[in-house]
Amino acid sequence: MEQAEKELNYDPLIGELADYVLEASILSEEAYRIAYHVLLDSLGTALLALRFPACTKLLGPVVPGAELPGGARVPGTSYELEPVQAAFNIGAMIRWLDYNDTWLAAEWGHPSDNLGAILALADYLSRARVESGAASFNVHDVLTYAIKAHEIQGVLALNNSLNRVGLDHVHLVKVASTAVAAAMLGGTKAQVCSAISNAWIDGASLRTYRHAPNAGSRKSWAAGDATSRAVRLALMAVQGEMGYGTALSAPTWGFQDVLFRGNPLTLARPLGSYVMENILFKISFPAEFHAQTAVECAFELHPEVVGRLDDIQEITITTHESAMRIIDKRGPLHNPADRDHCLQYMVAVGLLYGTLKAEHYEDEAAGEPAIDRLRSLMTVKEDERYSRDYLDPDKRSIANALQITYKDGSRSRQVVCEYPIGHRRRREEGLPKVIDKYKANMESRFDGEHTERILGATLNVEGLSKMAVPDLMALFVLSD
Repeated sequence: MEQAEKELNYDPLIGELADYVLEASILSEEAYRIAYHVLLDSLGTALLALRFPACTKLLGPVVPGAELPGGARVPGTSYELEPVQAAFNIGAMIRWLDYNDTWLAAEWGHPSDNLGAILALADYLSRARVESGAASFNVHDVLTYAIKAHEIQGVLALNNSLNRVGLDHVHLVKVASTAVAAAMLGGTKAQVCSAISNAWIDGASLRTYRHAPNAGSRKSWAAGDATSRAVRLALMAVQGEMGYGTALSAPTWGFQDVLFRGNPLTLARPLGSYVMENILFKISFPAEFHAQTAVECAFELHPEVVGRLDDIQEITITTHESAMRIIDKRGPLHNPADRDHCLQYMVAVGLLYGTLKAEHYEDEAAGEPAIDRLRSLMTVKEDERYSRDYLDPDKRSIANALQITYKDGSRSRQVVCEYPIGHRRRREEGLPKVIDKYKANMESRFDGEHTERILGATLNVEGLSKMAVPDLMALFVLSD
């Protein structure tokens, strides 16, 4: 018997993740409804990223010529790749513009990052199955795996803060994608546990590339890197590679002692479909999610202040603790990755233009002197109620407030926004706009006829769910 198939006494958390991904039935209609919107939103966001050379220069085979006819397709391109590199491509595209879904808790992150692994592996495996006369995955399968990946990453994030120990949240993407990928490959429980244990043993990348003075573009491809590693570890596990029973709990050498200050990793709630049902969408503009409501406030004040910019004495942003810790930035901002994680920059652009687009983070737009002048007038302070409500599982707010003080002593009204448009509490308003965003992103890459073909095939939920994954991916191929 191969080592990986031996009955190891795995850490309970590893076994619980494996049981969930292999055995859990997802019964929530709401979870599938939201997963459908997540899939479309992620595909659209990936296509929009192709407008940016900093992203496209990283795409394609790992070395020139290393393509795989019949492999996994990369949406919006003509690439066909083996699934490890395809996962990197798709994951990097989805995350590049900081415009895909978001989860906020003790650890934050973007669970649709996992679609890099899920779509790449589903397309690759399905095309191989069809070639041998077997059935392929369909989109309903993809939605099921997306719900499970969201749940693993999101529930782990509820009370296990990697950022507090300087580690990056994409490690939870790696763990979730590894579990799902091993299940997609037909792994046994022992093999899935082996894959998951190896994902934890990998450790986690440092958050340094998300913070001054080192904020940079790695934060845009880190998720792709995590999903590609997940596919690699899953492939190794189902080939019989051994696992490590106490990868988390081993004294001195386990993840908890080495990287988590000796604290135990735990699940805050039973695994089900909670995360997908409560996921946050970035709908109207790309911005780090702790700033989304602040930017909505800036849009609302734009008509009042745009003609009075020289009269402004102070701009007061009232926010929550996580925003102050992550995106309260002063001083020079050196690149788009720096700017899209600066609360003051995003608010300044919103006040100045009444809109915020990915292009506003580029060097040309950042050269507008009024942006830094407005930043210099900003005061950021915490409201403790906002911080409590951010962590309250029944509220999960992301509150910000904005008020302008003018040189004559007068003030604007204080604009308060506690729940962004992508929040569960605003689903009726938000979901139609997710579809509008998806349509606009299709048009950013494809001509009118091609766009209509994609929309005709994907905007019917029931029909799309039954569609074979290779047929879905074929819709997004860009011919040379």
